[in-house]
Amino acid sequence: MIDQAPTGSYGHLCWAYDDPSAFVARAGEFVDEGLTTGQRVWYVADDGPPPALRRLAGLTEAIRRDAVRVVPLSTTYLGARRVDPQAQVSAYAALTEQALAAGFTGLRVVADVTSLVRGPAERAAFARYEHLVDRYMRARPMSALCAFDRRVLGDRAVDELACLHPETNASVLFRLFAAGPGEECALVGELDPTNHELFRAALTHADPRGVDGRLEVSAAELRYIDHRSLIHLDEHAGRHGVTAVLRTSRTAAARLVEVLSLSRVRVETAR
Repeated sequence: MIDQAPTGSYGHLCWAYDDPSAFVARAGEFVDEGLTTGQRVWYVADDGPPPALRRLAGLTEAIRRDAVRVVPLSTTYLGARRVDPQAQVSAYAALTEQALAAGFTGLRVVADVTSLVRGPAERAAFARYEHLVDRYMRARPMSALCAFDRRVLGDRAVDELACLHPETNASVLFRLFAAGPGEECALVGELDPTNHELFRAALTHADPRGVDGRLEVSAAELRYIDHRSLIHLDEHAGRHGVTAVLRTSRTAAARLVEVLSLSRVRVETAR
């Protein structure tokens, strides 16, 4: 099931699957939602129109008016086996603007990108791309369903990618993703002893760097954070020469920062 969407959800969804038919069904729903709201849909697949599309009423007409395109994975994601994060965001930004110019309300993408994240280096590059494109989606009318085959990748690899999406059906306790104006990233869920290493990996992959010496982190929907994750945040901020400003209602976080003498983390408590 989908974890609770954070406040202000904007349609960037990670779908981890063991059963391909479950992915096909969810992809069909996602495409239909896009067509209903007037978006242009890109279904990224190397094997022609998938069953999820063939079952949709009005598919032939949607393809005729260029509302649906089925495009190869190899020509959609740049950089051969390893994506170039910034170039890939730029490519999707151009496609979004083209869709708007053609009279659509935005761009909606469905892509099973399992083959692009099999190795650690490929996965790290794609994870960085996920965070950058998430920031783009926050500001522009693009949405995406990113699918990963758990049978191929395993739980740990899927979790590394799922935790960088605002919405996911994967069993991750926290998510790190783009925030709204005035803040660089958001944290929701729980950071506890079982997932602090995953959080450290998420910080490394997303690599938020802050602006003007401050890395603003919205944590209004973060239910718990333990000392290990605060240390990881402090170390990350130190590498970029910034202060991480954690905005949360959890007063315990401020006490931990003081006890641990974390010079690169400041907690702003708000209720």
